[in-house]
Amino acid sequence: MAVSIADVQKLRKLTGAGLADCKKALDETGGDIEKAIEIIRAKGQAIAAKRSDRETSNGCVLVKVENGFGAIIALKCETDFVANGKDYVQLTQDILDAAVAAKAKNLDEVKALTLGDGTKVEDAVIARSGITGEKMELDGYSFIEGENIYTYNHMSKNLLCTMVQTNKPAAEEGHAVTMQIAAMKPIALDEASVPQSVKDEELKVAIEKTKEEQVEKAVQAALKKAGFNLYICENEEHIAEGIAKGNITEAQADEIRRIKKEVAEEKAAALPAEMVNNIAKGRMAKFFKENCLLEQEFIQDSKLSVSQYLKAADKDLTVVAFKRFTLRAE
Repeated sequence: MAVSIADVQKLRKLTGAGLADCKKALDETGGDIEKAIEIIRAKGQAIAAKRSDRETSNGCVLVKVENGFGAIIALKCETDFVANGKDYVQLTQDILDAAVAAKAKNLDEVKALTLGDGTKVEDAVIARSGITGEKMELDGYSFIEGENIYTYNHMSKNLLCTMVQTNKPAAEEGHAVTMQIAAMKPIALDEASVPQSVKDEELKVAIEKTKEEQVEKAVQAALKKAGFNLYICENEEHIAEGIAKGNITEAQADEIRRIKKEVAEEKAAALPAEMVNNIAKGRMAKFFKENCLLEQEFIQDSKLSVSQYLKAADKDLTVVAFKRFTLRAE
């Protein structure tokens, strides 16, 4: 039985597959549309399984808010060529529309939703994988529920999206803060919102870095007092260079190594704990200022923090929640 152009176009509309794939599927099924759809879906499953270990570093990130519910979602793929395709962006938008309408709370709920054409989200992603020949996966789903939610798609490039919720209507300020989140990638709303595990790890790093710096200062002071060039003393490579150029002797090289070892050990053993902790606390204060949204310098006016910017507009205005997702390496 000859396959008609009308049937090929109908199958393409139903599946989004290429004309050649649609014709081939219809030829294999004798023109049976339903069976042809199954063949195209099976092809997508096979490709998805075959490429399951491939990296999906590209894709489309979109954000939407409607009826007191905002969400961000990413449909990831292997290449930007596929990610920028009109059909690919539309599929991402269709999935996001369904997620927002259903007020889905996680990716499992999103995958189980049904799109307008009756296709399950999970099946639609697999089918698109079969069409493009690339691995695809949903990722980065997050939501905010409530009033006063503002969104931002950075430069409309579908690579970085943000959402922010304020405690009262503030469209101008809300938009400004969504851009702040995009640019400055905060990890928490304020110091109290930073997970204790993160605080503990950062404090540990701050203490170790402080100790290293104090020891290094003592070593450099001792080397300088002994009359050695600090560049030559920096590492073994520079010491070898100094010997090769005749700037120091082997005996002087050994003396450099002795000073570095002994002074480092002595200084490390004698570091005042209170001093180290005070310096570490200063580092932590800097960490919170750089990584907590409300404490960050406002990108549009570095004289203000984000919190101060909001209060300048309304003394009671603040941010209560935010979300951010990007496909870019940072």
